[in-house]
Amino acid sequence: MTLVPLVTDDLAPPEVRVVFDDMRATRKTDYINNIWRALARDPKQLQMNWSQVKAMMGPGALDPVTKELIYLAVSATNNCEYCLHTHLHAAQARA
Repeated sequence: MTLVPLVTDDLAPPEVRVVFDDMRATRKTDYINNIWRALARDPKQLQMNWSQVKAMMGPGALDPVTKELIYLAVSATNNCEYCLHTHLHAAQARA
């Protein structure tokens, strides 16, 4: 059961749609996972968090797949099934 109502595409306000569209374009996928849909309840927080993640996952010393694999290792260490699923999906999409 979801504790926080998730923002669906059809009910997303314009400022959330802009972020969701950027996520889809940046990640080259139509999938927006539930953590982002929960954050979308506060569009300013959604934008801030997405900006930080987008910058972190952007060009740098490590390629995006390696970064996702690090996320996977941390997720496994923390025993977070949701995080494992999300970052495995992201790593596969980037490979």
